[in-house]
Amino acid sequence: MVCTGGKCRGSSPPEGPLHFSVLWPPVFESGQLSRPPRVLTTLPGREAPPDPEEWCDKSMQKPDPQGLTEALAARFASPTRSTRLTVVLGRWLGVSFTVCFLTGLFSHGLQNPPSWMFFPTSPVWIYQLSQGLHVTAGIASVPLLLAKLWSVYPELLKWPPVRSLVHGLERASIALFIAASLVQLTTGLINTYKWYPWPFPFRETHYWMAWVIWGSLLLHIAVKLPAIIEHWRARPGSGPEVTFDHPAATPGTALPAAAPDPGRWSRRAFLTAVGATTGAVVLTTAGQSFSWLGPLNLFAPRTMGTGPQSVPVNRTAAQAKVTDLAQSGDWTLTVTHHNTARSFTLAALKALPQYDQELPIACVEGWSQTARWRGVRMRDLINAAGAPPDSAVRVTSLEPEGAYRLMSMPAEYVQDERTLVALELNGTVLDLDHGYPARIIAPGRPGVLQTKWLHSVEAL
Repeated sequence: MVCTGGKCRGSSPPEGPLHFSVLWPPVFESGQLSRPPRVLTTLPGREAPPDPEEWCDKSMQKPDPQGLTEALAARFASPTRSTRLTVVLGRWLGVSFTVCFLTGLFSHGLQNPPSWMFFPTSPVWIYQLSQGLHVTAGIASVPLLLAKLWSVYPELLKWPPVRSLVHGLERASIALFIAASLVQLTTGLINTYKWYPWPFPFRETHYWMAWVIWGSLLLHIAVKLPAIIEHWRARPGSGPEVTFDHPAATPGTALPAAAPDPGRWSRRAFLTAVGATTGAVVLTTAGQSFSWLGPLNLFAPRTMGTGPQSVPVNRTAAQAKVTDLAQSGDWTLTVTHHNTARSFTLAALKALPQYDQELPIACVEGWSQTARWRGVRMRDLINAAGAPPDSAVRVTSLEPEGAYRLMSMPAEYVQDERTLVALELNGTVLDLDHGYPARIIAPGRPGVLQTKWLHSVEAL
């Protein structure tokens, strides 16, 4: 029986003396009783209410970090998580990141070539394929990375945060990998829309961040290699593997994973959903790079067949501040080699032998478009200034400023008969936004190096 405020409730009257305990004293405000005293009465032999001072001391104690993290892990527990699930997701993510890394190195090497760099010109679509894979794999990595983070984040809540040197290396590698990956994928995706809301240079940051990701990934794989090997393949006949969310799971134990509750996803269903999501984002964006996926291109920032002369435009003449210079009747293209210089008017360029080539223009943002170009071979043009056909060249644009106002072209491209100073696109004179009066088009080159609005060509 419990009595409150002198009144008793229960099935029978109390036996023996009652014990009264005040949980809190009365409170007066401006001479008026604002809160009456709270009194609990208990029967003899039963546990008395806690002492108010003791109760207040306990309520003011600092929270236990281990208890807090365990409570958080329990709050978001799921029987779907397991080491095997994480290993499978890690394989998929490792493939996409490897494709991104290797194709990114190739693109960076073409734009900032080291001394050992090679410059393939065949097949003509090599950069179209490489950069298309780069951007597509990057987009695919977004749902894969989120799924992998979901599969392991209860592990990140375990206490203490560092238990040993090896564990500390594992935590450091995964923290660096997660942070760098999120920044890399976010900025890379925003870059495809030609939007740069950050103060740092994108290309250099993107390049060095890739090395940070790759290094932290290799370190993480090395630390977790025993678990990866153990769970690389499903073992027929063996029981379900340990789950991260098992309440008794500790390092070194092997506890059976409970069957999913009704309404819970199995590991196979979860992997199927992740695969379907990844496939959906790839199919609805890769059409900007690969024509056979064009009909499914719903969300990519560029669409094939759009823009002036059915070719998309990244940078317009107005943005480059060349509108007046490019349309000037005094425009000439100057070709130099040592002390020899020749100037060609537009009419003079058209009087030279003209050649047609079907070449793709592929931009670093991932979109590409194959088109028909017509113009003068670069090797014929520099030969007119007395330069040998195996010369490298430096090309200058009419643009008054910009990172690509000057462009260097290695001899491999100059020698190739498909490299043109283009004057026409898809059967008509170049549109102003496509580089009128003359531009470069070469096989296997990034779009940023296909210089528009030519001013001069120097044979080196």
